[in-house]
Amino acid sequence: MAQLDIVDVGHAYTPDSDEERWALKPLELTFESGKTYALVGPSGCGKTTLLNILSGLVKPSRGQVLFDGVDVTELPTKARNIAQVFQFPVIYKSMTVYENLAFPLQCRRWDKSRIDAKVRQVAEALNLQDRLRHPARGLTADDKQLISLGRGLVRDDVAAILMDEPLTVIDPQLKHSLRRRIREITEQFRPTVIYVTHDQYEAMSFAQEVLVMKHGRAVQQGTPEQLFEAPSSTYVGYFIGSPAMNFLTVDRSNGSFTLGGRTLSIAWDVPDGTTGVQIGVRPEYVKVVAAPGPNTFPGRLLSVSDHGAQRVIEVEVAGQPVRVKAPRDEGVPKGEDVLVHLPRAKVLPYVEGQLLLRT
Repeated sequence: MAQLDIVDVGHAYTPDSDEERWALKPLELTFESGKTYALVGPSGCGKTTLLNILSGLVKPSRGQVLFDGVDVTELPTKARNIAQVFQFPVIYKSMTVYENLAFPLQCRRWDKSRIDAKVRQVAEALNLQDRLRHPARGLTADDKQLISLGRGLVRDDVAAILMDEPLTVIDPQLKHSLRRRIREITEQFRPTVIYVTHDQYEAMSFAQEVLVMKHGRAVQQGTPEQLFEAPSSTYVGYFIGSPAMNFLTVDRSNGSFTLGGRTLSIAWDVPDGTTGVQIGVRPEYVKVVAAPGPNTFPGRLLSVSDHGAQRVIEVEVAGQPVRVKAPRDEGVPKGEDVLVHLPRAKVLPYVEGQLLLRT
């Protein structure tokens, strides 16, 4: 497996277009060898363009692509030693499962005993060992996707496995088990994996690091925990998490922040004179409480949505909506008037949409 470096890479599909209109604005990224990454963002954010540049399907308008320090920018896909898993599984229907997995190794002229050992090792990891002699055409969509993944795993020389929306066509009931199996396999074989998806839950549950993209730019990269606990911007806070992070406009009076005229305490120091401050707090940390106290604010109950084991309670606080994610066993607030607690340590300050960094 290889370390992949993106060095000042940008791309425009329309020649001579203004840089602000490029599908991928110039950026610098490093994908470390043996780690699993997810590129996540809405349609048109540049994630598939970036994946296609890594694979060699697209030559960037500027910059370099390095595999273990070697410049591969001009190399075609077949010369990059990458494996690709697409949205729609690409398999050889006329072949058996065994033959599909063995095919990349036969093309590299491995001897039969070595091929057999590797195919059986990967088939066992994929839980396909009992279907090796079955025709591939009769398999389910998720098994076909596993074969597509397996063709990358059997190769010892593969630099990276690139996945483009690999679970989109999978039945929703099977997505969870297939995602878990793919994660177990990548942890076992330790390939460098770059996984494109528009589904933030899929990205957070699969990858060691998540890269959030917007308008062709990488706006934040970090572990799922880092993106959840400290989004670098209101955009990331809205995009990551379900429901999205709460953002509330606050006032400043005598050096203190207020919400609806009541003092709000936060664990971050915000320099005097800073204006346009919003606070962000995850619905998971907001509580509906019975008694007043520090950082407790009166609100008006707007709605209660049932989400299975949890409920999402929406409350209006100081004229602004606040969502509370609460376990079902906590019950539903009685009456329209409620009290909402915002935990001091979980309230983050944002200025002009960006997280105010600690100094």
